[in-house]
Amino acid sequence: MYCSIALAATAAAALASAQTFNLTNSTAGYINYTTVTGFFLQDEATTNVTAFDYTATNFGLINRTYPATTGLTGNLTQWQKFEAQVNALNANAPLDTAYKVLFMGRHGEGYHNAAQTYYGTPAWKCYWAELNGNATVTWADADLTPAGIAQAEVANAFWQHEITYQHIPYPQSYYTSPLTRCLKTANITFSNLDLPGYYPFIPTVRELFRESIDIHTCDRRSNRTYIHNLFPTYNIDPSLTESDELWNGVTGETSAAQDARSKKVLDSVFDSDDHTWISITSHSGEIASILRVLGHQTFSLSTGAVIPVLVEAKFLVMGPAPSSPAYTTSTHCAAPPVTSLATLSQGCVCSGTSVGGITTPIYNATVSTAAPSYPTGYYGM
Repeated sequence: MYCSIALAATAAAALASAQTFNLTNSTAGYINYTTVTGFFLQDEATTNVTAFDYTATNFGLINRTYPATTGLTGNLTQWQKFEAQVNALNANAPLDTAYKVLFMGRHGEGYHNAAQTYYGTPAWKCYWAELNGNATVTWADADLTPAGIAQAEVANAFWQHEITYQHIPYPQSYYTSPLTRCLKTANITFSNLDLPGYYPFIPTVRELFRESIDIHTCDRRSNRTYIHNLFPTYNIDPSLTESDELWNGVTGETSAAQDARSKKVLDSVFDSDDHTWISITSHSGEIASILRVLGHQTFSLSTGAVIPVLVEAKFLVMGPAPSSPAYTTSTHCAAPPVTSLATLSQGCVCSGTSVGGITTPIYNATVSTAAPSYPTGYYGM
C-alpha cells in the first residue's frame, strides 16, 4: 500500500533523472531502509553489547526530549513521548516515506544452543550440528530447553510490566520464523498479555524470517502441517510450502545471500502492512542480517533478548536490481573433528582419511549409544 502511493508521488522526479541511472542494473519499485539513531542505547557505539540487559534499560529507550513533545503538559512516560515522536514523524513525512518500530526478539535457548555449549564450537559446527541429535536428545528443528522457556517467560513478564507502567505501544502486527523455537518463544512471550482486541496476538509465520540456511539440522524446519497443528491460530503465510524446500544439508547461504533474503521479507512487510509497531520473533543470525539491511550497527543478542529499531523506509520508483548470490557447498566431518581453524574456508580439520572434510549429509546416520551424553542436570538434556 505504501509502495503504490510512493510510486505515484515520486514518479516525475525519477523519470526526470532516469537518463543518468544505470537501467541495466536497476528495478522498478525499491525500498531503501535507514536506522534512525539517537533513540535507543542499542544504536550507540558506546553501549556494552556483552553486558546489555534490555529488561534493565526500558528496552534500551534513551531518556530524552523530543520535538513532538515540546510544550506538552501531563506526566507522560518515556514510551508515550517516543510514541508521540514516531507519530509526528509519520504525520510529517513525504508520501514516499514511512517510519516503523521493529521489536526483534531472539528465541529462547534451544537444545542446539545447549549442545553447542556442551560440545564446543568446533565439534558442534563440524560434526554434531549435522546430525539430528545424539543418544539422549534431538536438536533438529530444535525445541526450547527449560532455560529457553524461562527466558521467554522473562520477556513476557517484562512486556506486561512495560504495558502496565510505561504504557508502551502495543505491537500491532506479529511475525515469526517457522522454526519451532521461535513459534514457541512468540507464544510464551505474547499469548497471555493484556492486549486490546483490535491488536490480537495472531502472528504471521513467514518462511524468510528463518535462521541462516546452512547444513545444520537445527535450522531445517518442520512441515507446514506440523506448524498448523502446533499453533492452529497462527496465520501461516500462503507461500510457506508443506515441506522445507530451502534446506538440503549440502549447501548454505552466504551473508550476502542471507541479506538479500532479509531485504525481501522486510520489503513484503513494509509494502503490505500499514501498522507502525511490529514484533518479529527470529534468530541471532537472521536478526543480525536484518540489522545489516537496516544500516544498524552490529548488535548481538543473547537468547531471549529483544532489540527495538526505529526504521525509516523510503519507497523509490527505481533502485538497484535485487541480487541472488549463490549458495556455497559446505564441508563437515564424518566423525568429531580434530579442531577447526578460521583460516580454512570451511574451518573443519577432520580426523582419518577425510582431513579436508566431506559434503555428504550425515543427518540420517545412527549415533552410537556410546556417544557422549549430557551431564545430569544439564539444562534441557
